[in-house]
Amino acid sequence: MAGSLIEFQTKFADEETCVVFLFEHRWPEGFICPACGGFDAWRLGSRPVWECRGCGRQTSITVGTLMQNTKLPLRVWFWAAYLMATHSNGLSALQLKGLLGLNYRTAWLLESKLRRAMVDPDRGLLTGLVEIDQTEIPFREKNPPEDVGGRAGMLTVIGAVEVVNRPSGRTPVYRPGRQLLNTKPGRVRLEVIPDNRAATLEAFIREKVAPGTVILTDDHRSYGRLNQLGYRHYPHLIGPMAAHLVLPWIHRVFSLLKRWGLGVYHGLRRKHLQVYLEEYTFRFNRRRLRKISFDKLLGLTVFHPPEPYHRITGKAARKTSDEVKKRAEDMADMGMPMIPQKTKPKRRRTGV
Repeated sequence: MAGSLIEFQTKFADEETCVVFLFEHRWPEGFICPACGGFDAWRLGSRPVWECRGCGRQTSITVGTLMQNTKLPLRVWFWAAYLMATHSNGLSALQLKGLLGLNYRTAWLLESKLRRAMVDPDRGLLTGLVEIDQTEIPFREKNPPEDVGGRAGMLTVIGAVEVVNRPSGRTPVYRPGRQLLNTKPGRVRLEVIPDNRAATLEAFIREKVAPGTVILTDDHRSYGRLNQLGYRHYPHLIGPMAAHLVLPWIHRVFSLLKRWGLGVYHGLRRKHLQVYLEEYTFRFNRRRLRKISFDKLLGLTVFHPPEPYHRITGKAARKTSDEVKKRAEDMADMGMPMIPQKTKPKRRRTGV
């Protein structure tokens, strides 16, 4: 468990401590070879690489994880994960750049990878009493399309939040026509949606909310079939009444989300909005458990598959040396000499 900043710095004072910590998280029962499943292996000197005695395969501590092929020290990954998990408002890439002494591109890519590890694949469905609604999030873009999500320059986000009793932490008893008192928000789920059609909203609810849950919404007609899907649905007629009075907690979540996006990132971009929503969800659901958030995030990072740069940015993948060699051999077989490519100055790689 990561405590204060001084305790964290003392605990992970060198690279070897980070290696031991990752080894215990990745192989709690001892090393397992990913090739043959063998248990007998030895470490190659001071390098964080283990060689299997059975098949001879060498396995790095970071291979197959989000940190695969990293050129950064593990301490930088640990520091970034600690700061992103425990900071109350989160950190922009510009802030992380100054704190860890990185260039901006490296800091941005490091944060982007960690955000993708903030989604626990085994997280449970929302249960009990859940408020659901939609909102419009403005996004940063030079030339926004004429119509995105129903409004120009806006994206539609649907959210669901559990409502729990404040003193006991249990699900309050809901009675139609009576206001819920002394409650607080529990877990939250957020997702970018293309439209407000019934099929879109129902797909989100079936994926995030357990059947039999009491669902409170506004009187939007797209929610009309929830009772048929196995939920106990109670729509509220908004009319002239402010929506935040009828569904207070989901609108509190939306309000904090918009304030967070403007305050930390000065506006969210359309291309990466969903991963920012996952970061907000991770931090909101652990707002009272920040001391253990680092362990959770690093654990998810260890078991998350690699996320290469081209997959995050949407650009074409860089060709490997084997692909270039094979293309030259194919052209030579066809009697076509390979045209030499113009050399370009090498860019400095981030190495994240």
